[in-house]
Amino acid sequence: MDHEDRFVDIEIKLAHQEDLVETLNQTIYQQGRRIDQLEAMLAKLADHVRNLQEAGQQPVNERPPHY
Repeated sequence: MDHEDRFVDIEIKLAHQEDLVETLNQTIYQQGRRIDQLEAMLAKLADHVRNLQEAGQQPVNERPPHY
């Protein structure tokens, strides 16, 4: 294999790695956004439960006392 073939091979591998890094970055970005959404939903749910408790109401899915 001559030098030019080796350089082409290296360039191809580099292009694949750059594509993979970009794909991984996009995945991480999307997961970060989803985590932010889930944290916001969890905070709303916690506030809702807290408001129910302050109002003297019990959550709907609470186990009955005989369990």
